[in-house]
Amino acid sequence: MSMSNLFLFRLHNLRREEGRRKRARRPGLHGCSNLLTLAPSRLYEKAPVTPTDSLDELASHIPRVRVEYYVNENTFKERLHLFCVKSQQSSLRVRIFTLLVKLLTCVFYIIRVCIDDKPIHASCYGCQNENKDINYYLEYGNKTDEQFQEAPIINWRAVWWVNRPTWLWILQLAGAVISLSEALLLAYLNYKGNIWQTLRSFYFLLELVNTVPFILTLCWPPLRNLFVPVFLNCWLAKHALENMFNDLHRAMQRSQSALSQQLMILSATFMCLVFTSVCGIQHFQRAGHRHLNLFQAVYYVIVTFSTVGYGDFVPDIWPSQLFMVIMICVALIVLPTQFEQLAFTWMERKKLGGTYSAHRAQNERHVVVCSTNLQADTIMDFLNEFYAHPHLQDYFVVLLSPMELDPTMKMILQVPMWAQRVIYIQGSCLKDGDLTRARMSEAEACFILAARHYADKTAADEHTILRSWAVKDFAPNVPQYVQIFRPENKLHVKFAEHVVCEDEFKYALLANNCMSPGISTLVTLLLHTSRGQEGQASQEDWHRLYGKCSGNEIYHIKLGDSRFFGEYEGKSFTYASFHSHRKYGVALVGVRPAELPEFYEDTILLNPGPRHIMKKTDICFYMSITKEENSAFVVGTGASSSSSQEGRAEAEDPATKDPEKGMKLSEREERPKPRSGRRCVLLKLRRNVSVNELQKKLEEEVDRRRERWEEEQGKHLSGEEALMSSTRRNLIQQEGEASTDLRKGHPRHKLEREDTTKSNSPSLSGGNFLDVPRSDTLGNVSDKRPETRRPSILPVPDMFTGSTLNIAGQERGSDEASGESEDELDDVPWRSPSEMIAIVKGFPPVSPYIGVSPTLCYLLKEKKPLCCLQLAQVCEHCSYRSAKEYNWQNRAVILAADYASNGIYNFLIPLRAHFRPKTSLNPIILLLERRPDVAFLDAISWFPLIYWMLGSIDCLDDLLRAGINLAENVVVVNKELNNSAEEDTLSDCNTIVAVQTMFKFFPNIKIITELSQSSNMRFMQFRARDAYALHLSKMEKREKERGSHISYMFRLPFAAGSVFSASMLDTLLYQAFVKDYLITFVRLLLGVDQAPGSGFLTSMKIGKQDLWIRTYGRLYQKLCSTTCEIPIGIYRTIDTSNMEPGNNVCS
Repeated sequence: MSMSNLFLFRLHNLRREEGRRKRARRPGLHGCSNLLTLAPSRLYEKAPVTPTDSLDELASHIPRVRVEYYVNENTFKERLHLFCVKSQQSSLRVRIFTLLVKLLTCVFYIIRVCIDDKPIHASCYGCQNENKDINYYLEYGNKTDEQFQEAPIINWRAVWWVNRPTWLWILQLAGAVISLSEALLLAYLNYKGNIWQTLRSFYFLLELVNTVPFILTLCWPPLRNLFVPVFLNCWLAKHALENMFNDLHRAMQRSQSALSQQLMILSATFMCLVFTSVCGIQHFQRAGHRHLNLFQAVYYVIVTFSTVGYGDFVPDIWPSQLFMVIMICVALIVLPTQFEQLAFTWMERKKLGGTYSAHRAQNERHVVVCSTNLQADTIMDFLNEFYAHPHLQDYFVVLLSPMELDPTMKMILQVPMWAQRVIYIQGSCLKDGDLTRARMSEAEACFILAARHYADKTAADEHTILRSWAVKDFAPNVPQYVQIFRPENKLHVKFAEHVVCEDEFKYALLANNCMSPGISTLVTLLLHTSRGQEGQASQEDWHRLYGKCSGNEIYHIKLGDSRFFGEYEGKSFTYASFHSHRKYGVALVGVRPAELPEFYEDTILLNPGPRHIMKKTDICFYMSITKEENSAFVVGTGASSSSSQEGRAEAEDPATKDPEKGMKLSEREERPKPRSGRRCVLLKLRRNVSVNELQKKLEEEVDRRRERWEEEQGKHLSGEEALMSSTRRNLIQQEGEASTDLRKGHPRHKLEREDTTKSNSPSLSGGNFLDVPRSDTLGNVSDKRPETRRPSILPVPDMFTGSTLNIAGQERGSDEASGESEDELDDVPWRSPSEMIAIVKGFPPVSPYIGVSPTLCYLLKEKKPLCCLQLAQVCEHCSYRSAKEYNWQNRAVILAADYASNGIYNFLIPLRAHFRPKTSLNPIILLLERRPDVAFLDAISWFPLIYWMLGSIDCLDDLLRAGINLAENVVVVNKELNNSAEEDTLSDCNTIVAVQTMFKFFPNIKIITELSQSSNMRFMQFRARDAYALHLSKMEKREKERGSHISYMFRLPFAAGSVFSASMLDTLLYQAFVKDYLITFVRLLLGVDQAPGSGFLTSMKIGKQDLWIRTYGRLYQKLCSTTCEIPIGIYRTIDTSNMEPGNNVCS
C-alpha cells in the first residue's frame, strides 16, 4: 500500500487582522467596535451549497488553462543560441566546423603561394603589364646583392597584387562567405546592447580583414588579384581550437587538465607566430631583390627566432625588415607570458601530483593507498613490505593524500626504484574527481591508513570511516584494507574485507607478553618479510641464530597439492606436524578444514590435536623460511644419508642446521637478580580442552597413561601397546644410528636451562611430561640399547586411539579434577571481601560500544560493586588502604595509561582466559591519569581481581600505592595526549623518561613499554657507558646499510620483548593483501578471537631437569607424543649478574 503526503500552505490575512486591532484601540470608535464584531463579515462569504451540488460539479464549471514553460526559448534567436552556444554537442560541432574552415583557408593560401612564382608579372585582374616595367624589374633582378643594397627598389605591385587562378578565387570566396556569415551570426547571438563591444573584438576585426576583401571582388572584378592576408586565419583557428577543447571537455563531462591546456595554447601560439612570420616575410620579399619560397622562409624564421642568425638569408627591403622587427617584438611579448603561465601551472600541477591514466589502468595493475598525511616511515614500511613478495613486482602503487609531500617524501619518490612504480596524487577520497584520477574503480585494492600524527585518535578514526564510505560508494567492488585505532569504530567499516584495529592487537599483544615473554618479538618478526640474512656477518652465535630464524613466516597450502604434508593424508594432525617438521623442517601449526559448517567457513584451527584427521581438501598453515612453491627438494642417497635424514629432528639443532624450522628466537638480558645458569621459555600451541564429558574421558586416559609409564617391566601389554612397542623399537634403532653419525660431524645446540619448579608461571602441560623416562620403563624394548645412549622418546603414532590418546588437561589442582563445580565459591584466603563472589566461565556481558568479539573467560558470577574497583579506596565492602593489605597470592600486573580506552578490554581478556587455572590469575591494576567513565567501570566489574587507581608513572608515590614492589610486570602504554607536536620522533619522550626513572628505582621489575616510534627503542634501559649497547648500535647501522628493514631486532629491549611499537603491526594489514588469512590467524594466536576446536598460545619453562631432551627436534617429538602440543619458538636468557658493567654478553 503506497502512501503520499500532501503539503499545504495555510494563508492568513495578517494585514486585515492588524488593521482590526488598530481600530479597536482608537478611542472614538471604541463603542462601535463591539457592534462591528457581533457578527462575522459576509463580504467574502459564499452562497451555501445546495445538497445536489458536489465538488466534481463545481470543478467542471472552472475553465482549464494549459501553461507552457520556457516560451522565451521558442524564438528564432534563442533556438539559434541554443544550437550554437548553449548545447554542448551542437556547439562542439560548430567549433570543429569553424576550425576546419580556417585551416582550409590557410591551405588555400599555401597553394596560391606555390602557384604564384612570378611576382614581377603581378597586376590586377584583367590588366596588362607594361613591358617597360617588367624589363626594369628584371634588370634589377640581375644585379648582385651588394649592387641592389646601394640603390634598392621596391616592387609595390608585387606587394598589392598576386596571381590568383579563377578556381582558387572561387574556393577562397566561398570560404570567406562562410566565415563572415558565421562571424556575423555569432555577433548577433552574443549581442547584449553594446555594438561597439562586438566591433572592438580582436577576432571579429581579424575576421573582417580576411573576408570583406573577397566579398568586394564580386562587385569589382579587378580586385580578384588583390592580396589578402589570409594566413592570419591561423589565429582564428587557434581561437576555435581553444573553444573546441572547452566544449569537448564539457560535453564529455570531464575536467580539462590545466597543464595540458597551457601546453596546447603555447604550442598553438608558437605555431601561429612561425606561420605568420613565414607567410609575411615570403610575401614582402616578393618586392625585393631576392625572392624566397616557403621552405627558405621557414628556414629563415626558425634561424631568426632561435637567435642563431647564420646570415645566408636576409631581408633586403625595409618593409620586410620592419615586418620581422614587429614579429620579433610580438614573440618577445607573447611567448614569455605563455611560458610563465605554463611554468606556474606546471609547479601547481607538480604539487597536486600525477594522474593514473585510464590506458594504464586497463593494461596494468595497481593499488591505491589513502591517508591524511604521507609520512616517510609509514610509506617506506608499506613499499618494502608490499614489494617483498615476488608476484607483486609488476604492481603500481598510487598514493592519494590531501596533504602536500614533505621534502623527505619528495626525495624518496625520486629514487629510481620507486619513481617507476609509485605515483603521488594530491586529492581527497571524498571527491569523485580525485578518485577518478587515481582510477579507484580499476584498482586491485584500496589501503586506507589511519593518521598516526593525530592526537585525537577518535577523530582520526572518523576520517578513516568517511574515506572508507566514500570509496565504497564510488567503487563498491574494490577490496578495502582499513586500519583504525578504536575497537568501537569497527562496526562502521564492517563491510571492508580486512580491518586491523590497532588497540585490539596492541593490548592483546601486551597482555600475552606478560604470560609468554617475548611474544611481541615473535609476532613482529612473523609479520615482517625477511630472508633470514640479518646478523649473519656477526661474530656472536646468538646474532646469527636469531637473525636466521627471523626469516620464518606463516604460509598456507592445500594438503592435496603439498609435498610437505600430502603424504600424511588420513593421519592425525599431531602426527603430520611432527613428521613434517622432522623431514622437511617446517612446523605445521594450523589447519582449515573444507568441510566445516557454514558459520565456520573462515575459521582456522590452531593445533586441533590428534582428533583431527588430515584430509586432501584441508588448507595447511605452516611456519617456514619460504613457502613450499619456492623450495627445492634435495633427496639424499645412500644409507648414511637416509639415516641422517631420519634422525635430523632429534640430533640436529633446528635453527643452526636447518633454517626452515618453525621457530623464532628472542633474547632478554637478566640484569639485577643473581641467578645461576640460563633459563628458557618455550612458546607453544596447546590443544584446546573443552569442559565436557570428552574432557573428563581424556583426562582419565592421561592418568592411565601416566600410571602405565610408572608400572614395572613385567606388566602385561595389550595388542595396541605391543604394536606401539614394536614401533618404538624401530625408532630407537634408527635413532641410535643417526645420533652416532651426527655426533661425529655436527655439534649440538643444547637446551641448558635452570630449574624453574618454583616459578609462579602456570605449567599447562603437566609437570612430569618432560621428565626422563625411568630406566625400567619400556625395558622390554631397550635391552639392546647401549649403556651410554640417551633416553628415548615415545614415538608419535599416526592414529590416536582410545588407549594412545593423551591430551594435556589442566593441572591436577583444577576445579574439575578436584570435583569442584565452577559456580561454587572459591575458598581462597588471599581474596578481598569484595571478591567473595564465585568465579565462573562465560562470555562477558559488555555493551556493543566496546567493539570486541565474544570470548570465553573467567568472570564473576555477580558484578562487583563499582566502589570496590578502586584500589586502596575504603568503602563499606573493603577497608584496605594499600595494595599490600590485599595479600594477593600471585604477583600483580600494572597497566599504566593516560586514560581508560576501550582497547584495555582486550588487555583483560587474555589474562582472564578460560584455559588458565583460577589459582594462577594475576591481579590487574589500571594506573590511570584520568578517572574512567561509568560505562568502562561497568564493563570491567565482571572480571575477577581487576582494580584501578588515579595516578601517573611520573609520580613515585603513585607507583608505590599501586604496589609496584608486588608487581610481576608493569605495562606502560604510550601517552597519546601529552606527546610533543613539534617533532614526530619526540612523541615518546615523556614515556621513555618515565620508564627510565622506574628502571633506575625498581631494576628488578619487568617493564613492558609501548612506543609510537620504533626508532626510539634504542633509548629503553639506556646506559651511557654500556659498551655492548654501543656494539649493538653499530651493528644496527651495518644492517641498515645492507638493506634490512628490521635492523632494530638486535636491540636488547626489543629482542627481550620489553618494548613494542604499535607501528610494527602495520605490516599485518599490508601482508593481508597476499595472505588473506593472516589477520584471522594472529587474532586466534593472541586470543582476541576464539574458534571451537582451536588451540591457544601458552608457554612453559625448561630447566635443568629437562636437559636430557638435548635438542629442539627431540623436544618437538616429546611434546607431540605426550601432550600433543606444538612448540613454535624459544625465548632464551642469560644471567648477567657475574658480568662486569659495560661488558654484557647475550647468548
